[in-house]
Amino acid sequence: MVKLNKIYTRTGDDGTTGLVSGKRRPKYDLRIEAYGTVDEANAVIGLARLHTASLPALDAMLMRIQNDCFDLGADLATPDTGEPPAYEPLRIVDAQVTRIETDIDTLNADLEPLNSFVLPGGSDAAAYLHLARTVARRAERLIVELADRDGETVSPAAIRFINRLSDFFFVAARWVNDRGRADVLWVPGKNR
Repeated sequence: MVKLNKIYTRTGDDGTTGLVSGKRRPKYDLRIEAYGTVDEANAVIGLARLHTASLPALDAMLMRIQNDCFDLGADLATPDTGEPPAYEPLRIVDAQVTRIETDIDTLNADLEPLNSFVLPGGSDAAAYLHLARTVARRAERLIVELADRDGETVSPAAIRFINRLSDFFFVAARWVNDRGRADVLWVPGKNR
């Protein structure tokens, strides 16, 4: 269990932040940007959840995902250095990816067929879920770029998780929009 007794430490006043190992990195470092963007997506989930309390099954899914996003942040904040760790690092596991896929399938089974691209919006919950989707996609781009960098590692399960996460938000946004019936659809060239 994490215990935070003091919120400010002043250690970041020099423009660096600490990884779980204690190693310092610049706050603009790609790894920091990646897990910071996961944290941003998590905050948007919190906003969406303000509008999903009346949907207990979806709200429970979102709560689990919020916890998993912290797991993903911990995973990213603990790069594999190839050396034996002093403790077992927290990693995203395939079961977390499978659970999101199951949740996607559950929600998707109720949806109207999709005949066009969906514009972000509809209900308040859908708008926030679309925002979470776009932030998760940005996090995915950063995580994939990080994984592609020499000297950096990201677990394949973490990449699969972030990829499924944005898919989940898309399906969940449609689900809260009256199972897709209240989606706002793109009309190509409508305003020419």
